Amino acid sequence: MTAQSARAFWITAPGHGEIRAEALPSPSPDTVLIRALYSGVSRGTEALVFQGRVPASEYQRMRAPFQAGAFPAPVKYGYASVGSVERGPQELEGRNVFVLHPHQTRYQVPTDSVYVLPDDVPPGRAVLAANLETAINGLWDARAQAGDRIVIIGAGTVGCLVAWMAARIPGCEVELVDINPRRAAIASSLGVRLVDPAGVLADADVVIHSSGSPTGLDLALRIAGFEATIVEMSWYGTNIVAIPLGEAFHARRLTLKSSQVGAVASSQRPRWDAPRRMRLALTLLADPALDALITGETEFEALPRVMAELAAGPGETVCHRIRYD
Repeated sequence: MTAQSARAFWITAPGHGEIRAEALPSPSPDTVLIRALYSGVSRGTEALVFQGRVPASEYQRMRAPFQAGAFPAPVKYGYASVGSVERGPQELEGRNVFVLHPHQTRYQVPTDSVYVLPDDVPPGRAVLAANLETAINGLWDARAQAGDRIVIIGAGTVGCLVAWMAARIPGCEVELVDINPRRAAIASSLGVRLVDPAGVLADADVVIHSSGSPTGLDLALRIAGFEATIVEMSWYGTNIVAIPLGEAFHARRLTLKSSQVGAVASSQRPRWDAPRRMRLALTLLADPALDALITGETEFEALPRVMAELAAGPGETVCHRIRYD
């Protein structure tokens, strides 16, 4: 591999991926060259992309910042890369940075698209930045208040991160709900309690759903209290989801609200933009407790196999990290 070449993961057809050689563009004064150290697999979204389940209506909105190709395939997709600046402005050379870039060994991007990691955030943990940014936006959309009883359904990466932040709001009682009892150790590391769906009490002040399952959304509607808000953070791709809007949905005057990271939550939008939100996420990653969310790591060359396995079923995976040698 030369100084002007790289290797990247491409989805070549729904359910299939491969590593391809790539030529890097010639350097320019307003770009930086980055050597990847780690990337993270955002399992929920990337599984849908890998399986070709992005609705045609969302092809443009779903594009990642440095995506190449087009949905459904061939496409180079991903948005959680951490690397070291090999060439660029003097103040950036040698610094570790986060970039919303697909899985690739080296890449060149505009200087203003990189986020320098705080000194107390190790590169391996920084792969959580994109998911944490999503979680921040979801908690903003929920407008949780001090003292609220907050229930998060789904102990995947985003759900765990929302629960971790919610537990730090003064006076809040936070429950993280999942059908997998083995997630209890992770929840405990984050300072929250894991609850089986059958054991969740009703009348929650705020419910945040991130399980990606219609069953989880049904539970969210059943346990929400009078005039409570249910924030839907799951994305179902091409799946049609039936939800029970009969029974007591209207009598309890519930609000079902979507949350998506593409736009800053309306409560913060007058003062916040996406770069400020990302800088907040990177600052929050200083907590070593978040290492509990990294449940697996493999080398880059194994990514075609690993992505197929993660798309077929998460197993015990929360966040899977890719290592670049």
